[in-house]
Amino acid sequence: MPHPNSTAAGSNERVDGFATRAIHFGYDPTLYGGAVAPPVFFTSTYGFESMGEMDAAASLGGKLYAREHNPTTEILEARLANLEGAEAALTVATGMAAAGTLMLGLLSQGDEIIVHQTLYSNTVALTRDGIPRFGIKVIPVDLSDPANLDAALTPKTKLVYFETPVNPTSEILDIAAISARAAKVGAKVVVDSTFASPALQRPLEHGAHIVLHSLTKYINGHGDVLGGVLLGDRGTIAHLHSHGLRYLTGATLSPMTAGLIMRGLKTLPLRMERHSRSALTIAEKLADHRAVAWVRYPYLEGSPGYEIARKQMSGGSGMLSFGLKNGFDGARRVLDRLELASRGVSLGDVETLVMHPASILRARQTVRPEAKPVEGVGDDLIRFSVGLEDEADIWDDLAQALEGA
Repeated sequence: MPHPNSTAAGSNERVDGFATRAIHFGYDPTLYGGAVAPPVFFTSTYGFESMGEMDAAASLGGKLYAREHNPTTEILEARLANLEGAEAALTVATGMAAAGTLMLGLLSQGDEIIVHQTLYSNTVALTRDGIPRFGIKVIPVDLSDPANLDAALTPKTKLVYFETPVNPTSEILDIAAISARAAKVGAKVVVDSTFASPALQRPLEHGAHIVLHSLTKYINGHGDVLGGVLLGDRGTIAHLHSHGLRYLTGATLSPMTAGLIMRGLKTLPLRMERHSRSALTIAEKLADHRAVAWVRYPYLEGSPGYEIARKQMSGGSGMLSFGLKNGFDGARRVLDRLELASRGVSLGDVETLVMHPASILRARQTVRPEAKPVEGVGDDLIRFSVGLEDEADIWDDLAQALEGA
């Protein structure tokens, strides 16, 4: 049984807080020789003492092989589901494996999916070039105004998919308003909440049906593993497990990776508090800098979506975007001058990371001329993932770099 546990209102048992559950939920050390940290189970298959035992395991959902069943991974899934407020979770090998498992597992030929016009670039590739090959219609919509959803919804709409905050713009979308409109046709709402993590935002509380995270980012937080997770009701997650993971993608999470993610998860609320505090300070200073044309950060007063962010997030997270008055060339000069921050395409690490999407696109176009810019991502946009270094050091590095803008 989980130790400690969180119980329903009205129970005589205590309800533990988020930080306590992030450390303990779903694991009882007394079942594993008193080991404080959950053991990592390295096995590809499971043996049985009799055919009867094997039949029983198979009847319970195929707990025969490690692609579908691993004790370490299941502890992580139970803990993540609890923190997100979901009935169940399914962990997979990467964030893109989560997106692929979701869409291939729930959509069929003739179905429709509505997506926000701005998404993570590889999710754009999946929805623009990938799933349409299977007869699935993808409809991009500007969901910054939820009313735009009404004209796109049809009886064939199965999923409405978006990120909030949006990668890489840090745009905020109204989960409750979008969910209320999607309910008119019974479409499931899927929110990629990677930029926030469950420490700051829990979309299911605002009407969403499924939550996706790249575990590579804040939930692990240390830039040393890849992983993804889908969270939602028990029936949907069971279907994605038995179909999406079992034979559509086979994208199993390594048990070692699961153990490392649980280690990172234990400090998630502390890290998100620090990321959020430092990022707000950096955003405020950027907004006052003479070289900066605009700044977008969820908790920056006056930033688009500020009021919605305050309603559905308990902190602004560590992600912000900004543009320079000198545009593309200025952005490249700034990135070249940075000394503490690392130029890198990931985010959510303890290290500060920065990227210029337009430069990545132009580099890719030299070998893939068909590569297209993501909607809403201009030549000037810089994505800045504020790490856990001293706040003053992060700003000093950025300020000296901006002198070359």
